[in-house]
Amino acid sequence: MNEKNTRPEILDQYASDPRVGYLVQTYDRLDQEQIEAQKLGATDAEMMILARDDIKSLEKAKQDILLQIEAIVTEDQEEQRFPNEAVLEVRAGAGGEEAALFAEELALMYLKYAEINGWKTRALDESRAAMGGFKEASFEIKGQGCYKKLRFETGVHRVQRIPSTEKQGRIHTSTASVAMLPVYKQTTITINPSDLEIEFSRAGGKGGQNVNKVETAVRLTHTPTGLTVRCTAERSQQKNREKAYSIIASRLQEMHDEEIARTRSDTRSSQVGTADRSEKIRTYNFPQDRITDHRIKKSWSGVEKVMSGALGPILDTLADTDEG
Repeated sequence: MNEKNTRPEILDQYASDPRVGYLVQTYDRLDQEQIEAQKLGATDAEMMILARDDIKSLEKAKQDILLQIEAIVTEDQEEQRFPNEAVLEVRAGAGGEEAALFAEELALMYLKYAEINGWKTRALDESRAAMGGFKEASFEIKGQGCYKKLRFETGVHRVQRIPSTEKQGRIHTSTASVAMLPVYKQTTITINPSDLEIEFSRAGGKGGQNVNKVETAVRLTHTPTGLTVRCTAERSQQKNREKAYSIIASRLQEMHDEEIARTRSDTRSSQVGTADRSEKIRTYNFPQDRITDHRIKKSWSGVEKVMSGALGPILDTLADTDEG
């Protein structure tokens, strides 16, 4: 009976990895127990019979450990590519009051979809228009697979409908831009502190007494790129600053990755892509009860239902098209 087991080389790679290091230690302990059982079984025939079941049990336990390590590492790799945290940004575009109302409706559509999926959401910052709706707003979305599901939503969304204030029944066209930003746990980007400008102010709106009396709101600007993030969600200045910094870092990482993808001639071009904010991607036509995604030239009915959070069929079609 073999008294020396071959230790998979992959364990050397993960021995000091905090994610799975404890599993590597467990594997090594089981491996040693198996070697001892093999030695014991080698002493005589009766002991060999007794040891055989232990050896089989220990071997199965070792294989289970290897599967656990693989699952954890694979999941972390998937999350690094498609983080389980994203920031949704909406901005009113052309169309004045109607555009601001549409921007808010889009935000609510995504928040309702997040609720359907059991994801957590919260407002990071909101700037409301005088007559209602959002001039701009940002929201945090956290949950398994949230960015992977929503990654194709960046771009200009157009609405065609008769506004409630329209007395002659004319159809108006308005736009709002959406940006879906992945928030990475780790980035390869190094930010020079001297490249950041920070401003503090009082956070307006809801949040109790403290939020309006203390300068907890943070506005962070990365001067080389002009990227700006404002965060008012937290009740402390430091936490808002940390959140704003993580969003800036994720934006810079995304810009870096997109630049690399553009320069690689062998990279497969996505059929759907992650659109630029200026690219018109979808039209919501209320009079004709039709939603059209211009990237894949496909339409769906049930505008009101989709605006209530029933985005699943559209998002699934985009994902299937991109993978096809």
